[in-house]
Amino acid sequence: MRVLRPVVSGVTYRRWVYLILGGAISVPYLLFAAVAVPSLAPFVTSMGWASVLGVVVTVVVLGATSFLPAVRVLEAAAVRELLGEAAAGRPATVRARARYSVMFVLHVGVGAVVSTVTLAVPVGFGFSVSAVFTGKLVDNGTEVVAVDRGWGSAWLPVAFAAAFVVLVYAVWGVGGLLRRAAGALLGMSAAERIAQLERRTEQLAERTRLARELHDSVGHALSVVTVQAGAARRTLRTDPGFTEQALTAIEESARTALDDLDQVLGLLRDGASSRNPQPGLAELPALVEATRLAGAEVHADVAGSLAAVPAVVSREVYRILQECLTNAVRYAGQVPVRVAVVVSAGQLCATVANPLGAARPSRARGGRGLRGMAERAELLGGKLTAGPAGNRWEVMVTVPWGNR
Repeated sequence: MRVLRPVVSGVTYRRWVYLILGGAISVPYLLFAAVAVPSLAPFVTSMGWASVLGVVVTVVVLGATSFLPAVRVLEAAAVRELLGEAAAGRPATVRARARYSVMFVLHVGVGAVVSTVTLAVPVGFGFSVSAVFTGKLVDNGTEVVAVDRGWGSAWLPVAFAAAFVVLVYAVWGVGGLLRRAAGALLGMSAAERIAQLERRTEQLAERTRLARELHDSVGHALSVVTVQAGAARRTLRTDPGFTEQALTAIEESARTALDDLDQVLGLLRDGASSRNPQPGLAELPALVEATRLAGAEVHADVAGSLAAVPAVVSREVYRILQECLTNAVRYAGQVPVRVAVVVSAGQLCATVANPLGAARPSRARGGRGLRGMAERAELLGGKLTAGPAGNRWEVMVTVPWGNR
């Protein structure tokens, strides 16, 4: 039943722990007040004014200590774990610190009251049970509160038991109000939530880019390794020289793939820049040579200055060419491949062409391949076309930059 939910819900008792924690924190401040009130008595007209002034001073001290960094960390952790309300990150402004201070003062003040009642009700219940038999509810040696013996005072334990039930509902309600206050005071603002979503979007985009990098690099290396391993197996006894060349290609490709894998894993683990720069068009000769070692006859022509190509364009076009050469080795076999890169004013045009083999590049393998290359070109504001051109398979990518 909904009416019994506060009694049986674990949320109520987590809120209770939160309030009792506030009561425990209040003890040093109550001791301070016990010292401050008598100290102020000589300066005011009555003990009543001394008590009022002592409470004010205690609250000021409470508020001042709430600005300590350790106190803010404690309050944020308590709100998150016991109230179930997410607190914002480390406050960077005076206004944010003031909100934490208000929440801490509420926590300690309300917690002190609830903790006092929590201690008083069970003690009162124990005294009321004994009062049924002794006729004395309180007997401290100097003051006695007498009640009727027997059935005349049997209502007292019932009243204290009912008070405990009421206390459970009060804790549930007060804890709920403090949870709302925590959401208003410590929760993220709309601007902070938008900023968090933007950071999350950037992280997901970066992970997607890294997955594409890993696919292109490792996929190219595995294609070379597969082709060269097969060739080495066939010529192991008949052509030791070629076998050594094939094993060298396997070694170089595997080492490159391991370096790229280490780079990507470092980015995923640390979120920082990798130790090695990402390859660009300056590494095109090494890529061509690695593909030649795989058995393909590659002719590369570069017109214009590769140094004039922006770094991001150089990196992405390099990956596109790497994927094209991987596809040529994987699907067309040991056929001549021609690579042409033309750099003009504010534009790069790269073409990879090879005779059609028995198979054509597939769109499989996790949706990468041709679609991944097209995505790279689109992100740069360029265009990629791929398909048969007569008896050749041709991929052409055009990327402009500068004023567009």
